[in-house]
Parts: sequence; C-alpha cells; structure tokens
Amino acid sequence: MASLQERTGVLGKRLAAHLLRRVTFTPTKARIDAFAQKTAAQAVAELLIPAAPHLSEPIDPASGSPWINSGIPPVSQNFRLRTYVIAWWLDEARRDISMLSRMSFFLHTVFVTAHEGQSTLYFDHISLLRYNALGNFKKFAVRMTYDNLMLAYLDNTLNNKANPNENYARELLELFTIGKGDQVGLGDYTNYTEDDVVQAARVLTGIKRATQRNIVDSETNIPSGYNNFNQHDTGDKTFSHRFNNHVITGATNAADMRREIEDFIDMIYTQAETARYFVRKLYRYFVGRKITSEIEADVIEPLATTFSTNNFEIVPVLQQLFQSQHFYDADDMLASDEIIGNMIKSPLELFLGAASLFDIPVPDPSTDPLNHYQNFYNRSILSVFFPQAGFELFKPSVVAGYPAYYQIPSYHRNWFNSSSIIARYKLSEIILTGRRVLAGGGNGGVELNVTDWVDKNISEPGTARTLVTEFLAYMIPEEADADRFDYYFNDIFLAGQTEADWAYEWGNFTLSGDDTEVKIPISNLITAIMYSPEYQLF
Repeated sequence: MASLQERTGVLGKRLAAHLLRRVTFTPTKARIDAFAQKTAAQAVAELLIPAAPHLSEPIDPASGSPWINSGIPPVSQNFRLRTYVIAWWLDEARRDISMLSRMSFFLHTVFVTAHEGQSTLYFDHISLLRYNALGNFKKFAVRMTYDNLMLAYLDNTLNNKANPNENYARELLELFTIGKGDQVGLGDYTNYTEDDVVQAARVLTGIKRATQRNIVDSETNIPSGYNNFNQHDTGDKTFSHRFNNHVITGATNAADMRREIEDFIDMIYTQAETARYFVRKLYRYFVGRKITSEIEADVIEPLATTFSTNNFEIVPVLQQLFQSQHFYDADDMLASDEIIGNMIKSPLELFLGAASLFDIPVPDPSTDPLNHYQNFYNRSILSVFFPQAGFELFKPSVVAGYPAYYQIPSYHRNWFNSSSIIARYKLSEIILTGRRVLAGGGNGGVELNVTDWVDKNISEPGTARTLVTEFLAYMIPEEADADRFDYYFNDIFLAGQTEADWAYEWGNFTLSGDDTEVKIPISNLITAIMYSPEYQLF
C-alpha cells in the first residue's frame, strides 16, 4: 500500500542522495554526507529555504555589464542576449542548494512557453517562475496570464472583443490547469466543454503585452502586461454544467478586468480535478512516470486534498510528498516498483548533476564573462550538448512541453534514443578534457582536475577499493552488486594492476605532484560510470 506517512529516522547516504538528486540540481558529496545525518523533515525544511541568486541578472560579455535592469545598453545582438539569460538561469541552478531552481523548471513544464522576442522578455518570464516556485499556484496562474512572454507565445495579446483568439484560453484549460479528460459528447469533455473555451476567451479579451517594461506587478515587482478595457468583452460569461453553470460578471472598467481573471481562475480551482491534475504532474516529475490505481488512491488523492485545503500553496504538498515513506520507497517490500533509480535523467539533470558533483571550474561570470556565457554555456552546453541530446532548455517544440513529461507511454524514455545517445556519452569527455567534443574547440577553460577532486573528496584515495566504492556510492542511485563492482574495480580501475600498485602510484603523486600515472585510471573510472546504464538513472 502506497503511504504518505512520514518517514522517520535519519536518511543515510543512499536516501539523502536520492532526495538531493530529485529535488535539487546539486547532489555534491559534501551535501549528501551532511544530509545523511538529517531526518526527511529536517532535510526538506532546509531545502525549502530559497537560495539567494549569485547574480541578480546576466552580464553581456561584449560590454562586461548587465543590461536588463542597469540602464546600460547591451552591445551583443538580441539572439545572443537571449542565450545569456538562459545561461544565467543554468548557472544559478548549478549553484542553487535549495529546491528553487528545480521547482522553477517544473513550473516551466506546467505553464509552457518558448523563449523568443527580446531578452528582457524572457528574463522577466524566468523571474516569474523563480518568484512563484515555492508560492501559491493559483496566484501564479493569474500572474502567468499577464506574463508578457505568455501573452506573445499563445497570442492572447491578439485576443479582442471584435476578434476573439482562443489559443491561450484553450491551453489554459487543456494543458495548464484542469486537463481535458475523455470526450463524452460532441464538444463535451470530462472536465470542460468547447463552449467553456469560448467563454474563457471572452474573459481574457483585452489583456495586452506591454512593449516596454514600465508596467510592473505591485506584488512581484516584475514587469507584466496590462488591461485594455476598450478591447475587452464586458458582457457576462456563462460557463457550462462542467463548472456548475457559473457566471462571471463582466468588468466595468480596466481595473475590474483583473477581478474577472481572478474569478475565472477561482472557478477552475473549485473543481476537484484541477488539484489532481497538478499533483499528477508533480508526481511524474519528481517521483515516477507510472501512476497505478493504488498510487492514485493513496498518494494523488490525499496530496490533491492537501493542495486544495491549503488554498493551492505548493509548499505543503512538497513537504508531504518528500517526507513520505512512498518517496523513499519505504512503504512496501517489492523490488519490482522501485522509486529510487526508476527514471532516466534528462540532459539538464545529466549536466548539472555532473557539474555539481565534480564542482567543475566554470569561469566566473563577473570577471570572465566571455568564457562563462559564450564559450562554455552557449557554445558547449546550450547550443551543442543539449540540442544533440534531444533537449533545448526553455524551448520545447510544442506547447504541451517536453515529451518526457507528458507523452504516454514512453515518458522519460524519450530522453534516450539513437539520436541522443552520443551526446549523453560524450559528456564525460567534455568535462574531463576541456574540449568542445561535439563541435570542436575549447570549453572556455572548463576542465576537471580529477586528482585534485579525488584528493579532496575520497576518504582514503590511496586505497583502491575505498576509492571505487565511494565513486559508485555518490554517482549511481543503488549499490552495485558484486559482479558489477568487480567490473569497475578490476576491469576498469586497476586494469591489470594490483591494489599495492595503486597505493604506490598515489603515494608517489602525493610526494612529487606528478599525476601522470594516477590521472588515467581515475578518468577511466569516471568515464565508465558515466557511460553505464545505472548512471543514466536517478
């Protein structure tokens, strides 16, 4: 029986690593060791404290200055500036020790957009995701309706009383909030009707994208769209039996249009299915893609109740889920339904997991912005590794989002195919060699010093068995069995040498500083683990 009952006792390294891999992008050895001494409740409470950003906004490498809120005009072209905004988010995620970045990306998979237009537009959108990541989801739905990027992406800025546009209204119902459900009649679905889309579009008429950043939301302090009352349908809007024939009274002025939007969102969230729809997305993102009837009854339903009874605050749901026996696979003795190590890592999780664990030396964005933004993040990761691995960060090809999060039945298997496998396997080489392996050129100075990392992170680096054991403990989700360990230990790491040979070579390195003989076996071990099926899972 799936159980949301709280897991008690300290986590230990295995479960601490599971929690950090799932709810953050920063599962470092030091953090796994620290969280191993915490209970689930203590760990989750700490992870829910939002981390302050390293930089409040990105820097244009061509000028060496920020351009979004500084008033300093950028030098780079806009298409590069958009990439620098995403690189800024990615680097903040690499540093983020809280759930904030992971949750902000999750909100992106719920209210999907693709980056386009001015770089400032996308910065404001990402800022909205970050602001609401641990906040109230119903308020977020209202704010996203006024988000300038969303207004452009799904054409609601074109939605006028004389020429209604249903794009955003349809996706808001079908994909972002309640879901369509099965068709039960002509234009009638389980959760809404086609006429409800028409009425929703009427509610949303006259909300316009602001071309300047001078209209700011009073609570978030983030630029937003505005109400054009002259283009708003002021009539009453009557919804179908799916919403109990609810009537939204037409606005009487521009300020009152906000009340209509809030009434509309309230109406949607009054429906029990809306909470379930959100919780299922949350479950598939953080726990597992398969939702059985048992999980629906024992996990989804109570989490949805928690969500609705707490007025759609996100944090109580996260606390209940990430402190539960079910999340740690401690609610049964079955080996066939494992939660730990049951999902394939996305390219985002692959990159950030490796970058965090090995603390790769990314150039400083303030002192070396060209190598930071352009040569490493843009030319190595965002424009090369991610696309070749079948992923474009913040740019899904369809409004439903990334197939791995919604496409039945394959879900996360979409991350791993014949087209993406080469890039996934080349990540270790990119990190270990400092070369842009998939496109040619350098990584902007990013190269892992493996011997330095081992010296600082492995408890007994001169003991071969300890070194391999600890690498495996921190890199794969479950303990390797005897045969698998023997493969890594004897075939890959020692490769014909003895344990005494390794102890001698490591001792020689510590005395001379010459890492020639120890660097190769460590690099071989890292590569073999990162190539392995078990490393591709988390």
